[in-house]
Amino acid sequence: MRKLTTTALAAGFVLGLAGTAAAQVVGIATGQAGSLGHSTGQAVAKVLNLKAGIAARPQPMAGTAAYIPLINRGEAAFGFCNAVEAEYALNGTGNFEGKPNPDLRMVGVMFPLRTGLMAAADAGLGTIEDVKAKSKDLKIASEYTASSIIAYYIAGALANGGMTYDDFQQIPVANFVQGMQALGDGLVDVTLISLNSAAGKKVNAQLQSRGGIQYVSLDASPEGQARFKEFLPAASIVSMKANEKIAGLQKAANIIEIPWVMVTNKDAPDELVYNVTKAIAENNTELKKAFGAFGRGKAEAMAPAHAMAYHPGALKYYEEAGIKVGE
Repeated sequence: MRKLTTTALAAGFVLGLAGTAAAQVVGIATGQAGSLGHSTGQAVAKVLNLKAGIAARPQPMAGTAAYIPLINRGEAAFGFCNAVEAEYALNGTGNFEGKPNPDLRMVGVMFPLRTGLMAAADAGLGTIEDVKAKSKDLKIASEYTASSIIAYYIAGALANGGMTYDDFQQIPVANFVQGMQALGDGLVDVTLISLNSAAGKKVNAQLQSRGGIQYVSLDASPEGQARFKEFLPAASIVSMKANEKIAGLQKAANIIEIPWVMVTNKDAPDELVYNVTKAIAENNTELKKAFGAFGRGKAEAMAPAHAMAYHPGALKYYEEAGIKVGE
């Protein structure tokens, strides 16, 4: 068994990393309850327990900025982030400026994450052009000290419309969930909310007297896309049809899509990572039942090219399954 720090054991992030799959007890670092990361971690832990015989346990934390360094140090077994943040964390750029995490390794893509700027439906902020016209009078969630990548999402969306944070009244929040709650509590006019997130649904219910929430539709023109990709090169702008069953899509909107990935430590046992990768790739139906976003996930799309190297255990599974890596 690989030696773990006392801190890791006390926190319960990694309770065991060696032996057969049945003997493993692993911690999956996630965001706070209601966040995309937490919902993802709950679904994966459930499947690992039921389908792979791995006793997995979600470990909620403040956000990616808090738990990615723990994974790099081997104090947490697995965790989730978006593909852009994974590269930033590895190289010490972006929201990890000067703080590289060279011992991170890629497991694979869970599904394309969809998220976007959100406002109250009656705020008259249906498009990014509407936001620009009213920006000086708007309050926007900012800083995200424990989930600093969220500020990059927002900055990319603002750049899409030719704006920066400086064009708004900035309201600091600690993490992703607090940023969403700030909209429901009337503290901000604009925030970032992931599609179908539990916290987003709660905000939608809070604002029913205002018609609920509505995504701000981004500029999908080539020029708008180029401005956006300066901040989030691995992300895309996708068009979503109106769907009254989904909070934020009472009207069609162009929102952000970016790969949502699982990462681990380079020294995580090959057998463990192999079994985790296999369970995720081969149990999409069960994952989807636990968290609907997995319905967008595909096993054959789990291993695209990325600056971060794939863990040998994941590579072993992809080779056996005939899943192409790096394309």
